[in-house]
Amino acid sequence: MQDSFATRDQLQVNGKTYHYFSLPKLGAQFDIARLPYSMKILLENLLRHEDGGQTVGPEHIEAVAKWEPKKEPDTEIAFMPARVVLQDFTGVPCVVDLAAMRDAVVKLGGRADQINPQIPSELVIDHSVQVDVFGRPEALDLNAQIEFERNKERYSFLRWGQKAFDNFKVVPPATGIVHQVNLEHLARVVVEREVEGTLLAFPDTVYGTDSHTTMINGIGVLGWGVGGIEAEAAMLGQPSSMLIPQVVGFKLTGKLPEGATATDLVLTVTEMLRKHGVVGKFVEFFGDGLQHLPLADRATIANMAPEYGATCGIFPVDSEALNYMRLSGRTDEHIALVEAYAKAQGLWHDVSSPHATYSATLELDMGDVKPSLAGPKRPQDRVLLSDMKGNFNDNVGPLTASRAAVGCAVNKLDSEGGDQLQAQRLAAKPISKIELDDGEHHLTDGSVVIAAITSCTNTSNPAVMLGAGLLARNAAAKGLKAAPWVKTSLGPGSLVVTDYLKKAGVLDDLEKLGFFVVGYGCTTCIGNSGPLPQAVSKGIAENDLVVASVLSGNRNFEGRVHAEVKMNYLASPPLVVAYAIAGTVDIDLTKEPLGQDQDGNDVFLRDIWPSNKEIGDAIAATVGPELFKQNYADVFKGDKRWAQVQSPDGQIYAWDDASTYIKNPPYFGGMTMDVGGIEDIDGARIIGIFGDSITTDHISPAGKIEKDSPAGRYLLECGVQPADFNSYGSRRGNHEVMVRGTFANIRIKNLMLGGEEGGYTLYFGKSGAGEKMAIYDAAMKYKADGVPLVVFAGKEYGTGSSRDWAAKGTNLLGVKAVIAESFERIHRSNLVGMGVLPLQFMDGENAQAHGLDGSETIAISGLNDGASKTATITATRTDGTKTSFEVKVLLLTPKEVEYFKNGGLLQYVLRQLAGSKTA
Repeated sequence: MQDSFATRDQLQVNGKTYHYFSLPKLGAQFDIARLPYSMKILLENLLRHEDGGQTVGPEHIEAVAKWEPKKEPDTEIAFMPARVVLQDFTGVPCVVDLAAMRDAVVKLGGRADQINPQIPSELVIDHSVQVDVFGRPEALDLNAQIEFERNKERYSFLRWGQKAFDNFKVVPPATGIVHQVNLEHLARVVVEREVEGTLLAFPDTVYGTDSHTTMINGIGVLGWGVGGIEAEAAMLGQPSSMLIPQVVGFKLTGKLPEGATATDLVLTVTEMLRKHGVVGKFVEFFGDGLQHLPLADRATIANMAPEYGATCGIFPVDSEALNYMRLSGRTDEHIALVEAYAKAQGLWHDVSSPHATYSATLELDMGDVKPSLAGPKRPQDRVLLSDMKGNFNDNVGPLTASRAAVGCAVNKLDSEGGDQLQAQRLAAKPISKIELDDGEHHLTDGSVVIAAITSCTNTSNPAVMLGAGLLARNAAAKGLKAAPWVKTSLGPGSLVVTDYLKKAGVLDDLEKLGFFVVGYGCTTCIGNSGPLPQAVSKGIAENDLVVASVLSGNRNFEGRVHAEVKMNYLASPPLVVAYAIAGTVDIDLTKEPLGQDQDGNDVFLRDIWPSNKEIGDAIAATVGPELFKQNYADVFKGDKRWAQVQSPDGQIYAWDDASTYIKNPPYFGGMTMDVGGIEDIDGARIIGIFGDSITTDHISPAGKIEKDSPAGRYLLECGVQPADFNSYGSRRGNHEVMVRGTFANIRIKNLMLGGEEGGYTLYFGKSGAGEKMAIYDAAMKYKADGVPLVVFAGKEYGTGSSRDWAAKGTNLLGVKAVIAESFERIHRSNLVGMGVLPLQFMDGENAQAHGLDGSETIAISGLNDGASKTATITATRTDGTKTSFEVKVLLLTPKEVEYFKNGGLLQYVLRQLAGSKTA
């Protein structure tokens, strides 16, 4: 470690001497007091990793110290997180890649132990549990049994990894959601680590293989979601290249009014920031309102940074952060270090702290926040609770337009069956009569078939969780129940949540309304909602009904929650319970009754909504350090099921050719130490033309594997029965499944086929005629013909989860370039990391503007071995005419050019390690 600016200093805390790199000392040379909190953390990271310019030189430090807020990002710096956190959907392929790299590095002349995490890397298994069983006391146990049976190969592999790799730990299933476990236990806030014989203190920073890693920003830890390949590079000691970002300040004033929740606040913030435009930027929260914002509310806001498009959404370290550390059972010694370090570094925040200089500033008086939801298919589309009925009716029309063509009849309710209120709601709509255990019921457009308290966003927050419990208590006291056709589920973010719900006495009330604990994981928010009751599915199909889900998650993209549910609304946990009772989204809960009490009197939402004081009193009486200490005392041990999972030994993984979960990926096959170049592309075919807001869920689904899909057919050929298909997310360790699932989302629309839903394309073979087939099947035909592929897309391509398989699958299909109007940050980076060239249309241009229909052949020229910032695309039509246009080359840094020349980031790292003489 070099120290060109003489910033090394010492700090005495708890009888120990810590060395650190002092920002105040640097402040004597540059005006860094004006820097945002997040920029100071980046600056410290550079000071600590200065190495003479190989990765970090004095010029990089000076560039951040002289940060210009309004300047468009154009200066590259290196960033090295203190640790990596993974979830199992993205973590399994990471460990698969590391295992494959061990094989490859040995073949290249290196040693297996050169492939080893160099920084703490912790994986939390939280994405695998599905809601197969619900509404029953034994749901938690039965779902866990099914989970272990389905995932025994994956869990065996992870147990091998836990033994084989240093600096790698696994938090077993049934513990909690990764981001909540990170917040409650794994986060250090300030790290103490011995480096080269010296005890250092420095800010906790983290990369996570899930976009919602940003939740940790709520406690002052700088971190964000990255693709698995970038996380693997960090684990292997490689810095990441990034451009010095702009930082948007978000000033919070006032406090939340009666009846408003942290969910309503974050949906408001998301809408504002999406409208402003913060893609690729940092967002930093400040202002007098912070003193009225509990840590859990901050974490809720930070969690949804991907939804408002920012790299991170960070809050500073202050007394509230320390209070939360005490509450969550951190030691007094560590809390003392965090406080002393933050104050010594100028990272401490209180009401007297001067405001930083920002690239732009937004302001919100939290007193103006109103009860809200978001949907029906994007988290940034906020809907006032009072406008929900109108929103439903505005959106249902386009979704039912196709129904008229198949002659769906408008049914009439019999005078018997169904109460009068339901009859009024269902008047003049297509109705499906369904038979459930308690008798006949009716489904129609807008019927809520899934109500899920799920996901990291809200299940970390005692205010909304206890609020849901208190609302359930009030509802149960009036005899209200969830509508019988609603699949209800409760997925607490950690064991701590269940304990405080029990302690408050409201878990029983939630269960009376059908909200039994179904598992400790993401469940519905990640698409693991499980099957609907058969009668409900049949009723939906009968009239092609547009039914709804209401969930307390952060993602509601098309096809994500459930294949049969076309409308999905994000809401606070109390509102999830309310809509479960109402049984429909075609209702104005501010004016219309939820139902009737035992005496037949109308019950309105306002009658059962708990006050802020009631919720605050419940938190004070139930949430304490003892709950956290007892639940995290043995967090890496797991239960009896985990202990019984058998796993192999050895540094090299013994691949099982018969496995349908874990396969040795093909990325390193035939690899040598020779580095290639970046060549122009000629004779490419278009595999897809897509519109705006194509998410990584569209590109690489995480949910159900359909029996007649390419992935389903593959599994059937392997002898796997449909009941055992599991999900795409659980099969991410098998590239054969995942490449077949790429662009296979049931809701994706390829404009080459007029916007028809499903993962299809037109294959232009030697005959020149377009033949409709699955995208995978067409891609394999093109690959056999030696034809490269390209994808065209609109704005915000690759939004959503930090899903590396959206890039890996694209690569394995044979796609050489993606040309879009704009890219989401993580997905663009992932494409580069997998050797797929991201290109961007010039402003105002797209595939339609250039008259492309998908039948053209494509040439991409002028790449100049990665040195050019623009390239020329020439599209040749079937009649021989041509059109040419310029695009931007989005290889943004010299390091990314190097990655691309190597064929991808992993190949670059592998060559670096194999060529070194030491581990």
